[in-house]
Amino acid sequence: MQPVERQPAKPINAAGAASLSEVSKLYGSFAALRKVTVEFAVGSSTVVLGDNGAGKSTLLRMIAGLISPTRGTVHVFGGEPRAQRRRIAYMSHEAMLYDEMSAMENLRYFARLQGDAEKAARTPEQSLLAVGLDPALTRPVGQYSQGMRQRASLARVLLTDPELLLLDEPFSNLDVNSANHMVELLMEFRGWPVTGASSEQLACGRTIVLTTHQAHLAEPLAETTLTMKTGAILSEVKR
Repeated sequence: MQPVERQPAKPINAAGAASLSEVSKLYGSFAALRKVTVEFAVGSSTVVLGDNGAGKSTLLRMIAGLISPTRGTVHVFGGEPRAQRRRIAYMSHEAMLYDEMSAMENLRYFARLQGDAEKAARTPEQSLLAVGLDPALTRPVGQYSQGMRQRASLARVLLTDPELLLLDEPFSNLDVNSANHMVELLMEFRGWPVTGASSEQLACGRTIVLTTHQAHLAEPLAETTLTMKTGAILSEVKR
């Protein structure tokens, strides 16, 4: 793989899975993102590398519509990120689960919060089975191993049947075997059919953007690798 030189910013196609054009995010005098221009094609799988403070989490939160740019524009599936939230799932490095509840109880609760649970494309049972967890397990999540917690957290975000999956440091505190299992699950997820999709969308598949500082673990998913430092993209490597 050869690094692709970053070129001066130019207009990009807003109809991809996600695109940022000249995006900066300022917190006072601190720039979390600095004039970032990048596009994520529908069906692509991108790994974002960088040390703590490089801007990786800010990039994902921007795409997810959780924060807004100070300058520049962000599009997701050709529209504003917040308008596309039903097509996006964001998994932070925190599990975001209730420790006193089982995985099934957690997922049923989140399904009710989302509304129209009976119309959901994926049930809590299906989501747990997809990540290799037994829906009948009654043990509280607080008693799970770290690998099981990460799988339960992934099941939570898969419950929405997302077309664009954003994962922030999903391998944190996982042993190599657990991390490899998560990579296998994500590879399978990319081939899941998209509910109600056109033939063109089905051919493209689902889109993943994943941040990590453990490049060797994410390598099977890295069709494109972005390297960030101090809020800017230093390089883009395509496989």
